[in-house]
Amino acid sequence: MSQAFQFQLKNTDGKARLGQISMPRGEIRTPAFMPVGTVGTVKAMYLDQVRDLGADIILGNTYHLMLRPGAERVARLGGLHNLIRWEKPILTDSGGFQVMSLSGLRKLDEQGVTFKSHVDGSLHHMSPERSIEIQGLLDSDIQMQLDECVALPAERKEIERAMEMSVRWAERCKVAFGNQPGKAMFGIVQGGDQPDLRIRSAEALKALDLKGYAIGGLAVGEPQAVMLQMLETTLPVLPNEKPRYLMGVGTPEDILKSVAVGVDMFDCVMPTRSGRHGLAFTRRGKVNIRNARHAEDMRPLDEASSCPASRDYSRAYLHHLVRSNEALGGMLLSWHNLAYYQELMQGIRAAIAENRFADFYAETMENWARGDIEPV
Repeated sequence: MSQAFQFQLKNTDGKARLGQISMPRGEIRTPAFMPVGTVGTVKAMYLDQVRDLGADIILGNTYHLMLRPGAERVARLGGLHNLIRWEKPILTDSGGFQVMSLSGLRKLDEQGVTFKSHVDGSLHHMSPERSIEIQGLLDSDIQMQLDECVALPAERKEIERAMEMSVRWAERCKVAFGNQPGKAMFGIVQGGDQPDLRIRSAEALKALDLKGYAIGGLAVGEPQAVMLQMLETTLPVLPNEKPRYLMGVGTPEDILKSVAVGVDMFDCVMPTRSGRHGLAFTRRGKVNIRNARHAEDMRPLDEASSCPASRDYSRAYLHHLVRSNEALGGMLLSWHNLAYYQELMQGIRAAIAENRFADFYAETMENWARGDIEPV
């Protein structure tokens, strides 16, 4: 196991990339989906289950963890891995997106952002340096620069201002991160839906020679076609030999199409959030288990899955649990959804390794389009 952060590109099939990140706490097979453990928990899941599903890495959130239980407290307790009993790598996002989207009152300037906690209204200041400091206290393996994310649609002038600020903050984050053996800091490309701004951001970050690069500010209100256009504009500018992470994305279709243009890493709350609301993602497309047609359907969600939640529980029972607002319904559907996401990633990696990604892509899209067929 590597004692330094390393990324190896093992194969390409078209623009799709098969790789591996090696770190002291483990190896991350790419393309990878990172389950979101916002406050140290992947909602409605035991981390043993998340591990058994094949996740090589999970995500934690700087904003939420700095508020509860507090970064200094986590450090005193031995770090986030020790606290939550997860021995594999953890990526922490910078907290910037949550500051912009959750805090009721905020003031942003060159030094950082001052904001009120959505929990208790207490006042906090987060600078690029403080964001990196918090992530260090959490002892995360991959740390993200502080950036300013602008929701789309937005005026070009606002997008450009935020992009330029984010680049300057990336420079400060790199200095604050320093030399941490075995760990990595990623920069975040911003620029909204403006191709030239995306290119400027990517070129500026590439000049910093960081360990990896994320594409931020997408899946925040724009159509999927715009997201893919921004990826096709941005990815060729980024170093081929370093990992590329699309933040906060997304649906299985978003992931499949983004892999096809060259993305390596993903995270999203969608599998667990959707599960808690009765929506299942399957190889036959989406299934709303609340629908009455499932009330007497004794089929499982997926008889071919290795996940017990997918294979061993009837739709009728899941329908009953969800309609009765029983916690077990959300737990089982979250388990199923995370299993499906990891099965999708395993299928993607195998297809790229065998140079049949185009066929896998077509078959997967066709199966989703065919839909969840009723029993005869």
